[in-house]
Amino acid sequence: MSKKGLIYLGFFAVLIAVFYLIVQKWIVKKDTISVVQPFAFVNQDGKTVTDKDVTGKIYVSEFFFTTCPGICPIMNANMKKVYESLKQEKDFLILSHTCDPETDSVPMLRRYADSLQVDTERWIFLTGRKDSLYKAARLSYAIDDPANNLKSIEDDFLHTQFWALVNKKGEVKKIYDGLKESEVNTMISDIRQMLNQ
Repeated sequence: MSKKGLIYLGFFAVLIAVFYLIVQKWIVKKDTISVVQPFAFVNQDGKTVTDKDVTGKIYVSEFFFTTCPGICPIMNANMKKVYESLKQEKDFLILSHTCDPETDSVPMLRRYADSLQVDTERWIFLTGRKDSLYKAARLSYAIDDPANNLKSIEDDFLHTQFWALVNKKGEVKKIYDGLKESEVNTMISDIRQMLNQ
């Protein structure tokens, strides 16, 4: 092959490699719903939990409140199934954030966790500033419409049955309806697949 032919061949090889990298990056971005932003919340034991503490873990994020008489008891009964199925997996966590931090103090979250009889190293209950919690739900986890954000945080209230599945890189990969048994079962299966990758 001539020198000119080798130059053309090299040029096209580089072009194909660059195209492949761009396509790969686009595909990865396409199936990522959002990326979890840095956070710092307080758990049921009064300890601060940050995004760095969950880096390298697969986790489900939900929002609830302990005095909820409606969807939350059903959601957390379903989440208990998820917990029971995956509690032996060291790389899996559940993060349950309160959407009523004024009521859900650290001791209240501790009592709630105890009532579920779960290992709070695996299923963590979180509180914090209301605006930070709601921002996480809407912008990090994409489980509530950011347009719901009212001008006054005091008038704002978040109530969603949706759960976000986050991979080890902190990317939200899928949203599930925590009230639907079929979606809960699908999520358990999806988590097992992610753990085996």
